[in-house]
Amino acid sequence: MAKIHNHIEAESRRLATYAAWSGASRGRRHSEAEHPFRTPFQRDRDRIIHSHAFRRLEYKTQVFVYHEGDHYRTRLTHTIEVAQISRTIARALGLNEDLAEAIALAHDLGHPPFGHTGEDALNHLMEGHGGFEHNGQSLRIVEELERKYPGFNGLNLTYEVREGIVKHSSEHDRPGLSAEYDGGSSASLEAQIVDIADEIAYNNHDIDDGLSSDMMDIDSLQEVSLWKEHFDEARALYPGEDRKILVSQTIIRIINAQVTDLVDTTLRTIADEGIGSIEEVRARGANIARFSPEMDARNRELKRFLKANLYNHHRVIRMADKARRILRNLFAVYTREPKLLPPKTCMEMERRGKERVICDYIAGMTDRFALDEFKKLWDPYERV
Repeated sequence: MAKIHNHIEAESRRLATYAAWSGASRGRRHSEAEHPFRTPFQRDRDRIIHSHAFRRLEYKTQVFVYHEGDHYRTRLTHTIEVAQISRTIARALGLNEDLAEAIALAHDLGHPPFGHTGEDALNHLMEGHGGFEHNGQSLRIVEELERKYPGFNGLNLTYEVREGIVKHSSEHDRPGLSAEYDGGSSASLEAQIVDIADEIAYNNHDIDDGLSSDMMDIDSLQEVSLWKEHFDEARALYPGEDRKILVSQTIIRIINAQVTDLVDTTLRTIADEGIGSIEEVRARGANIARFSPEMDARNRELKRFLKANLYNHHRVIRMADKARRILRNLFAVYTREPKLLPPKTCMEMERRGKERVICDYIAGMTDRFALDEFKKLWDPYERV
C-alpha cells in the first residue's frame, strides 16, 4: 500500500512548506479509496473537466454573447486562460499546481447565461428565496447538482477545492461563507492566486475582445499607462508589423508583467513575514498573494478604462437589457406554469422548493439554450 501512495509523498517533497499538500487534505465528505497514481487534487481536476457544468461554459457569455463572433472569449475559454495563468504562478511560488488548476477550472461553473447581467437578474428574481450568487451556485453544482456517482450527489471534491470555489473573491464576487468553510481564515495560497489570475485573464482578454469588436480603439488605450508602456515597447521592437501583431504582443507583455509582479511581491511578503506553513497562510487573515502598490494602481486604472469604454458601451448595455428581459420572462412563465419544465425538474420542487429549482434550471442554461427556449415559448411558429 505504501508503494501505491508514493505519488502523494513525491508531491509533498517538491512543494514549498506553505503549499497545500494533498496528503494533508481535510478530505472528501464521502470516503473513497485513493487512486494508485493520481493525487486527490488531480482527481478533482479531472472530475470538474468531465462535469456537465464545465461543458456548458462553452456557450456562456464572458462579455459578448456567443453568436456575436467565433473569436470572442466565452466563459470556457476564459476559464482555460485562468487555469493556465494559475499553473504558471503556482509553479513559480512552489505551490500545488493541481489544486490551483482545479479551483481555476471550477471557479465559474455556477455562472448563469449572459454573464454578470444574468447573475444580477437571477439574484433580483430570487429575493426572498435565498438570492443567487455564482460562487454559491458553483458550490451547489459540485456538492449537489452534478449526478455521476452512486450513493451521493455532487462530485465529492476535496475540502480544499470546495473552499477555493466558495472563497473566490473579486469586485464581482462576494461569497457568503458557511461555518464549514471558516469565514474568519484566509484561503490557501493556491486559491488566492486563482483570484488574481482570474482578474489578469479577464482584464487582458477584454482588451483584446474590445479592440476586435471596434468598441475600443488603440488611440484611446494610450491614456492607460500599463497599455501605453507595453504597446510602445512592442511598436519599437516590431516597427513593420501590423496592428494585430502589435496588440497581441502588448497583451502578452502586460500579462507577463503582472504575473512577474505578483510572484515577486508574494515571495517578498512570505520572506519578510517568515511564513512557512499553510496554517500560517490561513491565520494571517489577509491575502498574501497580491500586486505591488505600483502595479495595483496601474491595474485599477486599466479596470476603470474598461468599465467606462467597454462594459458601459451602448452595445453591451443593449444586450444586457435584452438578457434581463429574457431571464425575467423565463422565470415568470416557469413560476406560473411549472409543467413547462422537464418532468424530472418538476419532481425536484417538493424537495428543494419551486423557486430554487427554477433558478437552478435557468442558471444551468447556456446563452444559446436560453435564447432558443425564449423563442420556443413565445414565437408561435417555433417548434416546442
